[in-house]
Amino acid sequence: MKIDCHAHILPKSWPSLKEKFGYGGFITLDHHTAGSARMMRDDGVFFREIDENCWNPEAILRDMDAHGVDVMVLCTVPVLFSYWAQPEHTLEWSQFLNDHLAGVVSAYPKRFVGLGTLPMQDVTLACEELRRVVLELGMPGVEIGSNINGMNLDDASLDPFWREAERLGAAIFVHPWEMMGADRTSRYFQQWLVGMPAETTLAATSMMFGGVFDRFPKLRVMFSHAGGSLPFTIGRISHGYHARPDLCNVNNVQDPRSYVGKFWVDGITHDADALRFLIKLMGAEKIAYGTDYPFPLGDLEHGRFIEDMTDLDAATKERLFSTSVCEFLGIDVRKFQPTA
Repeated sequence: MKIDCHAHILPKSWPSLKEKFGYGGFITLDHHTAGSARMMRDDGVFFREIDENCWNPEAILRDMDAHGVDVMVLCTVPVLFSYWAQPEHTLEWSQFLNDHLAGVVSAYPKRFVGLGTLPMQDVTLACEELRRVVLELGMPGVEIGSNINGMNLDDASLDPFWREAERLGAAIFVHPWEMMGADRTSRYFQQWLVGMPAETTLAATSMMFGGVFDRFPKLRVMFSHAGGSLPFTIGRISHGYHARPDLCNVNNVQDPRSYVGKFWVDGITHDADALRFLIKLMGAEKIAYGTDYPFPLGDLEHGRFIEDMTDLDAATKERLFSTSVCEFLGIDVRKFQPTA
C-alpha cells in the first residue's frame, strides 16, 4: 500500500474574509480560467497559481490512480493558517476549513485522511478546536506552523496545547511557514529553497532544547520536508550542545542526538543518497513517504525515486510507503483496505 503522508487541499471557494471580519490580509481565489485559479491576497497581491487538483477531490484521485497512490493525508495550505488574525476569527476560519476537509474525507474514506488546522495564536481556542477535530470530526490530528507569529514552538505558553495533544493521542504535523530570514531570501525562490529547511530545523531544535519532548514524551510529531536541514546538521547541533552547554543546555535537556527517533519526518529528499542517509540516521520506522502534492517543489513523481532504489528491501519500502505513517497517525492500515 502507498500512503502519501503530506498533501494539501483547500476549498474551491469561500466568502470574502475581509468583508466578513472587517480587515484585510486574507487569501482569496480568483478562478480566472476553467480548472485554474490565482491565490491572491485580498489587497490584490498575487501569491500563487493553482490548478483544480488543489481543490477538486476527483482531480486528486485521478492523479493518485495514475501514480499508484492508495491514500493521501490532506491538510490545508499553510498560507491559510491566518495566525496573525484576531483569534476568534481564525477559529471560525479554521472551523470552516476543517468542516470542508471532514466532508472530503467522509466522501472518500478509503482514499483520504484529514489533518485539521487550529487558531494557534490562542492556546485555549486551539485546544477547543483540537478536541472538535479529533473527537467530533474524527481526524487523527492536525497540521500546525513551524512558528506562531514568530514565537518558537518551545514557548511555555504552548504547553497546554502539547498536553492536550498528548492526552488525545493527536498526531501533530509541523509545516514551515513565515520563514526566518524572509527579508534576505526573496530572490531566486530562496525563501522556499533555503528558508523552508532552515525554518523546519529551527522548529525541531526549539522543541529539543526547550524540553518539549521531555515534558510530553508521548507526543506524536512529524516534521515536514525530511526534517529540513536537521538530519544533515545534527552533528554540529550535538557538538554545540557539548561545547557550549551554557548557551545550548539552559533547560537541562539531553544531547540532541538522543531525540532522533522520538519524532517522524516525511521522506521528501528529492535525492536517493539523502534518503539513504536519513534512513541510516533515523531508521525507516520514523520516515514516511510524502509528496507535498500538488505543488511544484513536491515529489510529483509520487515516490518513484524510492521505488527505483534497488538497495532497499521490500520491508523497508513497506515501512516508508505505509507502516510508518499509520503509526504516526495511530491508524490501522487495514482501515484502507477494500471490504469484501
